[in-house]
Amino acid sequence: MITIKDKQFVPFIHHDQIAERVATLAEKLNADYKGKNPILIAILNGAFMFAADLVRHLTFAHEIQFTKLSSYQGMDTTGTVNELIGLPSDIKDRDVIVVEDVIDTGTTMYNLLPKLKEKGAKSVEIAALLLKPGKLQVPLDVKYCAMEIPNEFIVGYGLDYDGLGRNYKSIYVVKE
Repeated sequence: MITIKDKQFVPFIHHDQIAERVATLAEKLNADYKGKNPILIAILNGAFMFAADLVRHLTFAHEIQFTKLSSYQGMDTTGTVNELIGLPSDIKDRDVIVVEDVIDTGTTMYNLLPKLKEKGAKSVEIAALLLKPGKLQVPLDVKYCAMEIPNEFIVGYGLDYDGLGRNYKSIYVVKE
């Protein structure tokens, strides 16, 4: 068990399982993007660990860039997506893979995908470490997903609680 601020968290997904699922997801991407040169856009801050581990497994040519979007405050989504670091401008006629740590309501992706298409992306797909289907509030096609999980608040492996807890190798769930 770990304590972050006023909450206790218990183990949820062990780092070995995360590594296995990331490798499996990379195999799917490798098959689909062989011979292509997509641009990966990782969403900061949460996806930095997932993105780093994912690209180590990719065998196709690719570029990676980062953007910073935020819709959370504490343990709750605000419902508003703020662009803190801008999107890359050089994606015209490129295949784009958005690398995201967790998709819960889907608001961030739902707002981001049209912007990428407006910038001229040839195709846009999502590669998510985690998806919470029970919390999804918008129609969203997540073609590449490592794991589906229940609607629980989690930390670790890049995910945080008010900026803390990203450093853990495994993922922990809040203990109610």
